[in-house]
Amino acid sequence: MSQFQELIEFIRAEVNKGLKRMLIPDEPRYLYDPIRHTLKGKGKRFRPILVHLSGRANNVDPDALMNMALAVELLHNFTLVHDDIMDNDTIRHGQETVHSKWDHSSAILAGDGIYTFAQIILSNLPDRAKDVSSYFNKTTMDICEGQALDKQFENDHGITEEQYLEMIERKTGSLLGAAAALPAIYNGENEMVVNQYDQFGRALGIGFQIHDDLLEITAEPETMGKSLGSDIVEGKQTMMVIKARNHFSKEWKELISDSANAELINNIHLFFMEHGIEDETRSMARLYFTSAREALGKLNGVNTDELFEFVHLVENRTY
Repeated sequence: MSQFQELIEFIRAEVNKGLKRMLIPDEPRYLYDPIRHTLKGKGKRFRPILVHLSGRANNVDPDALMNMALAVELLHNFTLVHDDIMDNDTIRHGQETVHSKWDHSSAILAGDGIYTFAQIILSNLPDRAKDVSSYFNKTTMDICEGQALDKQFENDHGITEEQYLEMIERKTGSLLGAAAALPAIYNGENEMVVNQYDQFGRALGIGFQIHDDLLEITAEPETMGKSLGSDIVEGKQTMMVIKARNHFSKEWKELISDSANAELINNIHLFFMEHGIEDETRSMARLYFTSAREALGKLNGVNTDELFEFVHLVENRTY
């Protein structure tokens, strides 16, 4: 294991410890048991790790950095709990989703509670709590808008690649943008510097999501910690689906019409491979990872080596 990989594992472990140390009441169990269940999931913690790496580049106070990292991870989990309800997913982070284990009402409350914990943590920052919270709340609205577009686009065969990219920039890119930018805000950096970190994170997030679309159909369920292929089966837009529909309309329509076929996910994967869609989508993801590196290259006076290594890690992940 390289020195950087050891650092990543150390940060991940510290974030997990921070989540476990959260003072979550016992009652009412209908609210707090699902919250505990969510936070013990085997998440990748990429977003809080990015907060830490960005903060290390800016020499941010470690305690404040951990608070921002935890808030970002809580916001992420809040969105996942509600997303699982909307998509009726049953597995998340290697365990049963909240709405599946309990019910929809409990999952809604748990998501709301998790988000409230994030707000409480940020309100206790010793400096610039208002500025950090303002950016955090703006990011939350971006995510909600992205999720709304995601639902609005379902089963809409007219959605373009450009519309899809706009949607994932809001739904996924905005939170990675915030993860990169919040330490700079806390440090009192000017708007230009903050925006540069945000642009870096957004490009990384778009590449992350396109790559995630690939893993959704190519990885192993045990590795990903969630059910695979569900997005495509449910009619959600992915870059590969849009490319298949636009360039191989007749063949694609025939393939997905056989929804009862137990081999449908495997057949879809083969279709993407044989028609060059998988390679084309992978190349598109690489373009955004390159954009993320270019944005990092414009940051002056800070050591971005670890952030460059993080881009490489995200680009080459298999889970």
